[in-house]
Amino acid sequence: MKGIIFTSFIEMVEEVFGIETMDNILNKAHLKSGGSYTSVGTYEAEEMMLMVEILHQESKIPIPMLLKAFGKHLFSVLISQYYSIIKDFPDGLSMLESIENHIHREVKKLYPDAMLPTFEAHRISDKELELIYTSDRKLADVAEGLIEATMVHFHNYSSIKRKNLNESGTQVKFKVCNA
Repeated sequence: MKGIIFTSFIEMVEEVFGIETMDNILNKAHLKSGGSYTSVGTYEAEEMMLMVEILHQESKIPIPMLLKAFGKHLFSVLISQYYSIIKDFPDGLSMLESIENHIHREVKKLYPDAMLPTFEAHRISDKELELIYTSDRKLADVAEGLIEATMVHFHNYSSIKRKNLNESGTQVKFKVCNA
């Protein structure tokens, strides 16, 4: 997993829960990396999940809620650093529809070794889009936060319906509808 994910998570925890909480997480986690991340480095996804689990234990906030909040925070980080990738999209549905063919292609130019989830997009109508998220990392909650933040960024008032397509959580369908 790319380091920008880790550095963004640490930033969110420090902003929302405080530096002491983040220090406690790093002390309890005994991470292989030592908890030292650079945005361009590559790290084990298990380290992220361990930090999320410890944050859950510290905060008593359910893991899905923490991951969704992280997805929203991550969107703000990515948009501030890579605005040029999305600046020409007219609305949130258009951007979401282009994740695989545009956004992930641009990400791969920047980070050739990035292991990204896939998003299969199906436009249902002018106001509806279906996205099939697939990833062995089972981070659909993060994806949902990113989707919500995308729609908010473009001032598109929407509803998002979610359905697991398998028991393991590696494939999830999101139906995004503009109001």
